Amino acid sequence: MPTQTSAAAQEQSTPITGEQILRVGPVNPTVAESLKEEFATLVLPDSSAERAALLASHGEQIRVAVCSGRFGVDSELMAQLPNLEAIINFGVGYDATDTQQAAERGIAISNTPDVLNDCVADTALGLYLSTLRSLGAAERFVRDGSWASSQNFPLATRASGKKVGILGLGRIGQAIATRLEAFGCEIHYHNRNQKPEVSYQYHSSAAQLAAETEVLIVAAAGGPQSAKMVNQEVISAVGPQGFIINIARGTVIDEQALVQALLSGEIAGAGLDVFENEPTVPSELLDLDNVVLLPHLGSGTRETRADMASLTLGNLRAYLTERKLITPIS
Repeated sequence: MPTQTSAAAQEQSTPITGEQILRVGPVNPTVAESLKEEFATLVLPDSSAERAALLASHGEQIRVAVCSGRFGVDSELMAQLPNLEAIINFGVGYDATDTQQAAERGIAISNTPDVLNDCVADTALGLYLSTLRSLGAAERFVRDGSWASSQNFPLATRASGKKVGILGLGRIGQAIATRLEAFGCEIHYHNRNQKPEVSYQYHSSAAQLAAETEVLIVAAAGGPQSAKMVNQEVISAVGPQGFIINIARGTVIDEQALVQALLSGEIAGAGLDVFENEPTVPSELLDLDNVVLLPHLGSGTRETRADMASLTLGNLRAYLTERKLITPIS
């Protein structure tokens, strides 16, 4: 795997102690236990007063921060850590961290790519099938006694053989495409850059991709550059027979525009694992049978979370001993 050494680290060869490592926000239990038992790190408090007190007494000595993709090291916190050298991130996404300030200051950042590709792609496939075939609504139909009362469940939509557009053909997007090929689906994609090594049809914009396909699967990276990429224009292009599946970040979609499109029948349905203000889900979606809602569980298997924890701690240990990261962001 590639390695990276930060500019700050090259200037500092002194060992990093636990009091120079800061845990930011909740992290995976295995990671949290190791940070406590193996490294005896500091933990950033939740309350504003306690946080201010800790940063006032320890902020200048912090050299490494460990966080999850959900919380990250934001602009304000990073500015209060003048000697920060590295950010060790649990998760593939790091949009909660101020990457621009980090780049300007030579702060290295790691994430946990690849080890979660398969489970996130499996989740996307599960959402795809559940949404098009109305599997969640069908289960509720059985549980609430409707089937037993001789009612007929409404017909759903065929999932195989669809024209599927993947917005963001990175590692996870490619894994999703591979799975859908087995269902006889025709794969289209939009990406920041066209990929000549794949045979899928490329489209120059998200709106064009949505207009030319029957299901739009959002797998783009989060962050400011992709905020509301799936806007009203793109959602309208999906059309009244089309579906949207999102396993990326809630911020990639204009959530209010999506809600209105679902309420008005402008699109046929949606499968959502992520939301703009998690764990809050728009109340309008809770009673819609054409929407499948999941609690951001894309990588949520015991095996994958163990692999992610191992890679997170591997990045931390590598930085402490060699001032290198196993999986630096590019």
